[in-house]
Order: sequence, then C-alpha cells, then structure tokens
Amino acid sequence: MKNMKNKQGSNRSSQDGNEQSSAAETAFKKLFEDGLKDIYWVEKALTKAIPKMIKKTTSDELVNALEEHLTVTEEQVKKVERVFEFIGKKPMAKKCPAMEGILKEGEETMAENEGMVRDAGIICSAQKVEHYEIASYGSLCAFANTLGMDDAANLLKEILEEEKKADETLTKVAESSVNMEASTSGGGKGGNEEDEEDEEENEEEEVNQHRGRL
Repeated sequence: MKNMKNKQGSNRSSQDGNEQSSAAETAFKKLFEDGLKDIYWVEKALTKAIPKMIKKTTSDELVNALEEHLTVTEEQVKKVERVFEFIGKKPMAKKCPAMEGILKEGEETMAENEGMVRDAGIICSAQKVEHYEIASYGSLCAFANTLGMDDAANLLKEILEEEKKADETLTKVAESSVNMEASTSGGGKGGNEEDEEDEEENEEEEVNQHRGRL
C-alpha cells in the first residue's frame, strides 16, 4: 500500500511538471508570435516612412542608400509573411509604440532642419530604426532556434543580416560626406522653442505697457 501511494505521488508530480513545462512553452511561443506581429507592423510602416525620407533628402548617395533599402524592406514584408506561414499562423500586425515614436521623432527632425543637416538627421533616425530591427530580429531568431523552428529561424537570420548591412551602409554615407558637409553648410531652420517663448514674453510685456499707458 505504501509503495502504491509513493507511485501515485510520483505520477502526480510528473504530471504537474509536464503541465508547467507545457504552460511555459505556450507562453514562450506567444512571446515569439507577439514579437513577429510587432516587426511585421514595423516593416509595413517603413514602406510608407522611407519614401518620405527620400523625398526630403539632398545627398544623392543617401537617396540611393534609402531607395535600395526601401526595395529590401518591401521584400522583408513578404519574408515575415513567410515566417508566419512556417509557424502555421496568419500574418497579423500589432502596432509597435516604440517604432511609432522613432518615426514621429524622425518626422520632427526633418521638419526642423534643411539641407545637409536634415540629411544627417535622416541618417540618425534611420539608424535608430535599424538598431531596433537588429535587436528585434536577433531575439526572434534566437526564439525560433529554441523552439526548433528551423525554417523560421533561417529566414529571420537572413533578414537580420540585411538590417546589419543597411546600418553599415548608413554609417558609411554619414562618415564619407554627409556629417562633414552638415557641420559646415548649416541647415537649421532657425528659431526654437526658447526663441518662441521669448517672443511671447516680449509681446505680453508690450501689451501690459500699453494697458499701463491707458
């Protein structure tokens, strides 16, 4: 009887362990799938954001680099869709607040500057995008390997290498010409928040003085 009880206790312990392991794997898969949805949204958003950068760019070298990466990005959208197929899931995008913020900041930088200074700002913004993507694809690739999703891991690794190459290209463009020209040519639109605040204070002071004379 005692041996039977011990055996039953052992079976329950084993069952509990299997359930915990299964729950952990399910949670880990969800983390992977959520990350995939996130980067899918990012790639689709970039197919709209990069043309805006190209339109505002002065440097031919930078235009060429951005146009090349736009083509790559459009293909990456399809590659991520294939990853979804590999894992038996329908492609679905989940809004990425982090990338939304990076892209919004980039738009502000383009609006506040002109010429080569704006080009330098565009490179900075674009590299922030690349670094986010490199971190994301690196993690997703590691997750897929852990889950034994070899086909997905290989394709994610391929995209990761493309992002690294794009980052290296942007660095070369910046260091070869854009940064130096930006530092000597100017390009700020002039005026900033402090100037605007000073103007508002001066206007308020003039109004008060006028009221005093009345």
